[in-house]
This record gives sequence, C-alpha cells and structure tokens, in this order.
Amino acid sequence: QVQLIESGGGLVQAGGSLRLSCAASGRPFPSYVMGWFRQAPGKEREFVAAISWTGGRTYYADSVKGRFTISRDNPKNALYLQMSSLKPEDTALYFCAATTIYPSSHREDYDDWGQGTQVTVSS
Repeated sequence: QVQLIESGGGLVQAGGSLRLSCAASGRPFPSYVMGWFRQAPGKEREFVAAISWTGGRTYYADSVKGRFTISRDNPKNALYLQMSSLKPEDTALYFCAATTIYPSSHREDYDDWGQGTQVTVSS
C-alpha cells in the first residue's frame, strides 16, 4: 500500500495555470503506475492522466490533452500535474492514485487514493 497526499489546488482564472503535487510514502514509489483523476460536483470521478513506472510513457484524457502534463520524480516520491489554459469545466476535486496497470483509465484498476485537492477555475 502507498499513502498519497495531494497539494497545490486553488482558485485560478480561466486561461491560467496551476501545478498539482502528490507526495507518496509507504511502498517503493517506482513500483506504481500513477494517475490523476478528478470529480466535479454531481459527476462521476473521471480519468485525467497516467504515467508509467519510470515516467517514460504518459496517457491523457482527450479533454486535457495538450493542456495538462503529468510527470513524476521517483527519487523524491512525487507526482505532478501541470495544468495550463484552464477552463471553468476543469473545476473539480483532483485525486492522485496508484496502480500496477499501464495504461489504465479505469478507476477500478487503482488501489490507493489520496484525499484530493480542490481546483476552481473562474470565468
């Protein structure tokens, strides 16, 4: 099991940028494929992006492709999500999660989750 804590959320205007971080502890971080998901009020939790064990491969939802960048720093046990050109529809609670399956956009494949960090984009 890996423990995950997200940070970096906040309020930003449309067109702005934010960088989310996820700190991992517990089992060795490079053992896991990491992903970001988000959940808006009244909606299902949806996949945003995933990154392979070494960071060499990435996978994005169509809705964020070209605007968001997922990355990881294994020596620091850290996962990141750089978000640019933010839109009001990006407003959601953002979660990092861990799995051993790559690539996977399915919530059910992810075993460990953080508590989330709120991102609000104003128009």
